[in-house]
Amino acid sequence: MSTEPTSDRWQFWVDRGGTFTDVIARKPDGSMLTHKLLSENPERYRDAALQGIRELLGLDTDDPIPAAQLDAVKMGTTVATNALLERKGEPTVLVTTRGFADALRIGYQTRPDILALHIELPEQLYSRVVEVDERVG
Repeated sequence: MSTEPTSDRWQFWVDRGGTFTDVIARKPDGSMLTHKLLSENPERYRDAALQGIRELLGLDTDDPIPAAQLDAVKMGTTVATNALLERKGEPTVLVTTRGFADALRIGYQTRPDILALHIELPEQLYSRVVEVDERVG
């Protein structure tokens, strides 16, 4: 990676996972830093991403983050993806056009054994379907 200065301000990239939050920073001089924190640690901080940024900037937990020193903060998360894959989280409802309630259940009919007599479909991500009247053109 280049260590050439790209800005006179800090850049942060954050990956918020279910267990850990990783923070990568590019300092104004172009050098890179990494930091890892527990995503949930209420005894020490309220938000792991903000705490990671504070720690890399050398700030205390309650210090405000100086926006003038930041060029960019970009954040991604796998929390929602993991909740879907693990079938955890709140029950959801699928809202769809009337007549299409079973469209996702039918799908494309792709399956490992196309000639199987007993088809095992995966559990749906939603617990209920609500059909609404609308115009389709």
